[in-house]
Amino acid sequence: MSGNSFGHLFRITTWGESHGGGVGVVIDGCPPRIPISADEIQYELDRRRPGQSRITTPRQEEDRVQILSGVFEGMTLGTPISMMVLNKDTKAEDYAPFKETFRPSHADYTYQQKYGIRNWQGGGRSSARETVGRVAAGALAKKILKEKCGVKILAYVKQIHSIACSMDTTFLTHEKIESNIVRCPDPATAEKMIQLIEDTRKKGDSLGGIIEAIAQGVPVGLGNPVFDKLEAELAKAVMSLPATKGYEIGSGFEGTLMTGSQHNDAFYMEEGKVRTKTNRSGGVQGGISNGEDIVIRVAFKPTATIRQIQETVTSEGDQTLLSAPGRHDPCVLPRAVPMVEAMMALVLVDHYLLQRAQCG
Repeated sequence: MSGNSFGHLFRITTWGESHGGGVGVVIDGCPPRIPISADEIQYELDRRRPGQSRITTPRQEEDRVQILSGVFEGMTLGTPISMMVLNKDTKAEDYAPFKETFRPSHADYTYQQKYGIRNWQGGGRSSARETVGRVAAGALAKKILKEKCGVKILAYVKQIHSIACSMDTTFLTHEKIESNIVRCPDPATAEKMIQLIEDTRKKGDSLGGIIEAIAQGVPVGLGNPVFDKLEAELAKAVMSLPATKGYEIGSGFEGTLMTGSQHNDAFYMEEGKVRTKTNRSGGVQGGISNGEDIVIRVAFKPTATIRQIQETVTSEGDQTLLSAPGRHDPCVLPRAVPMVEAMMALVLVDHYLLQRAQCG
């Protein structure tokens, strides 16, 4: 088990390292005759790419996608789809201090211990650059969900450090999310977040926060009992993203402060469909989607690589100090929004295909 593949019927394998020749993805199990263009993939990659604003890493990568196989005349063929993005703005010299020294809270030490070798240039596979392949595949997954069952996925930055956005997500739109560089749909809160990130960057430090994601229009019946519950599959998907440290669905941990009578989602009928008056279940009951919005939240830690001096050790076991040079995000959340959307889409399209195969 290499850990580089994800999914059951709609299965992806990502490849490449941060400062290697390029990164990409192979998708197997995509249905044929799905209309898709490079521009649609590119739009999502542009939301993820570095250098897009003053609060992200200044690394300049265009991340131009090349579709190498599986698409012909704007349609998927039903055969494996391979997509590639070349790495161009690589500066291996920025990472020279990490060749023999482990960055605190990074994957340097654990990769070295597991494999006996590691790519110290940019972190190799542990870099968030690996997510290029996920986001490219997620763009296709979103298209399938929209075409086949009208599902829409929206994620946004809900919290940066102690600054939180509180809004009625009924009125959440993609345009509101994309209206500012931090991807928080509330303008006043967004300005506070941006200022905090800029102030923290000047200090050579970093910040974490929370992304909330909502899937609207999900059909009833997605997910399987016991080990493959839909909320469990979503947890694995988003927790596989770099820098993630927590996951909630529906009421999450706040639900522990309620009684059963307060927490239960009462059923009612609307236009011949079973609905719930509240959505504390987050759209999933018994591991199976119930037709309501699926609502999840993902906690991201502060970026591990910072300029402040920290204690660490070398690969020889010597105690030392490290201040990490280079180009790093002071806060990963603005660029992580399309990553969370992608992983949510990959789970939902996979389970849509599984449900269709099993139950028609």
